[in-house]
Amino acid sequence: MGARFEELAWRETPIGAISLRRRRDPALQVEVYEVKLDDEYLMSSLFPVAEIELARLGLADLTGDTLDVVVGGLGLGYTACTALADPRVRTLLVVEAIEDVIDWHRRGLLPFAAGLAEDPRTRFVRADFFAAVAGDEGFDAEAPGRRFDAVLLDVDHSPRNVLHPSHAPFYTPDGLRRLAGLLRPEGVFALWSDDPPDDSFTAALGTVFTTAQAHIVPFANPLTGGQSANTVYVARR
Repeated sequence: MGARFEELAWRETPIGAISLRRRRDPALQVEVYEVKLDDEYLMSSLFPVAEIELARLGLADLTGDTLDVVVGGLGLGYTACTALADPRVRTLLVVEAIEDVIDWHRRGLLPFAAGLAEDPRTRFVRADFFAAVAGDEGFDAEAPGRRFDAVLLDVDHSPRNVLHPSHAPFYTPDGLRRLAGLLRPEGVFALWSDDPPDDSFTAALGTVFTTAQAHIVPFANPLTGGQSANTVYVARR
């Protein structure tokens, strides 16, 4: 790439201006892909570890050879691609509120997510994940009330730090109970969070699900030269 910086896509949305940027990091000698919402960084290809672990941890304990999975929030595609790498995954429904994000993948703007949009198991659904949980049809309008083996969610920064106030009710026992109703028996809900484990949220999960655990996911931070960490919650019906 000749330029040090390039804005690949930009669009105003109901929650702010979202943009996809590519830049060359001279110190690391790598191309970095970043997503911003207004002036706030949402995700970076420098830090994919926890997004990958969201799928690995979420699917790890599931039994059966044919799994139907929902990914809430497409982003750079790491969670969805990791889910598809599991040969047991039969169908992958990706629920994404912003059409432009889906378009990035259909246009092949993210080389590390190549093949995601073309995989016959993948279906993109342009919808608000939280509204779908609160509604009557669920995630799949073609099969209202359809249940899944796993729901993997990466939209908000954390249960307490949401991108829009309308998301907050989902993280209460009532909201989680509605989500559990869209899972098959022994199905799994897994959630990415940028914050340390939240005991109150783990307790809320425990009021709805049979088991609930917060996993700390450490990763090398090339910007600081040290280590950072995210949290992945895994709850099972």
